Amino acid sequence: MRLSTAAYLASLAALLPSVIGAPAAGLADPIVARGSEEDAAAKLDELQQQALDTTLAALEADAAQMQKRGQTPACTVKNLQIRREFGSMAKADRKAYTDAVQCLQSKPNKTPASVSSGARSRFDDFIVTHIQQTPFIHYSGTFLGWHRYYVHVYEQALRTECGYKGPIPYWDWPKYASAPQNSPIFNGDAYSMGGNGKLIPGHEGITLLPAFDGLGSEPIYLAPGLGGGCVENGPFKNMAVNLGPIGLANSTTGPENGLGYNPRCLKRDVGPAIATKYTNYALVLKALLKGDIASFQLELQGTPGENTIGPHGGGHYTIGGDPGGDLFVSPGDPAFYLHHAQVDRLWTLWQALSPATRTFALAGTNTLLNIPPSEDTTLDFTINTGYAGGTTLAMRDIMSTTKGPFCYIYL
Repeated sequence: MRLSTAAYLASLAALLPSVIGAPAAGLADPIVARGSEEDAAAKLDELQQQALDTTLAALEADAAQMQKRGQTPACTVKNLQIRREFGSMAKADRKAYTDAVQCLQSKPNKTPASVSSGARSRFDDFIVTHIQQTPFIHYSGTFLGWHRYYVHVYEQALRTECGYKGPIPYWDWPKYASAPQNSPIFNGDAYSMGGNGKLIPGHEGITLLPAFDGLGSEPIYLAPGLGGGCVENGPFKNMAVNLGPIGLANSTTGPENGLGYNPRCLKRDVGPAIATKYTNYALVLKALLKGDIASFQLELQGTPGENTIGPHGGGHYTIGGDPGGDLFVSPGDPAFYLHHAQVDRLWTLWQALSPATRTFALAGTNTLLNIPPSEDTTLDFTINTGYAGGTTLAMRDIMSTTKGPFCYIYL
């Protein structure tokens, strides 16, 4: 699953605006109403508890069956890792996490210069892999599974290479949607994921243009956040972004199609405009109430032609800036992994609401928006994370968070 040519990479960069961009037409008024939001939040709590109870009961039942056969289960209620919302973690645990990320940023890269001359650290290895595989892992049948495994491999690197003891945290988007810049994630204190970018007064938002004729999307305007400049406080205030840009609005592609060395500051444009519009409780609930995997993942990502970026796109553009607003290079912002842990959390929850029919449910082909045309993704289709680490696995091996290489739940 490597890009065949640099030209293909460059052509896919042009696809970015419509792939994760467009507002949810006709839904804003009822969804952002306060009563509706409170009701949606309560329903999400109810579904979370239902999913948790189902998962724990299944683990207990599996363990009992295996013990009857004289076997020892690999994942049990006793050894489950629990992924928690970032703001609910103790300050010391948050600091341990960001320390481990900075450690990974200090480790030498494993990606050969012949693949990416710009990679300078183990952290960058993950960015290179995401750049290379973007044409296969978005709006495809592998979107959810590939990112689940990718976040896991990142988590394991933090553990095995940097001594991190805890699980990866997640960003509960709607919890902080009204003021994400003041959240424990982005408030810029020593226990955050770094602050917002420096405010650039009067800076403009982003207009997303449709990428292909026939998709039916209109140009989309995303309002600016409350930053736009370099991050100047918190753990990542001195961080260098080495790769890209590739798919960043109002920007030119970096050297070697984004894989060359291009050091610059980490920029963010965090604010409530995009967060409240696209990552509110009601939109998250709307996705979770979908009855099939195709509808669920399209609701999450945004259905092309329906002018919606979905909560997934909303989270990316809430971070914004460089590289957070770049589909290809977005893992270059450390907040990316909290964002995709939340995506995985919602998929995990959706699966647990009907495990018999949803655990192994797939929809989509092996290429982004089926361009170029490709086969449907199957459970036998294999994925990898390149020089980031891990191994080659079949999709069937990454469909449950309590089987295969995984043993974790979300609280």
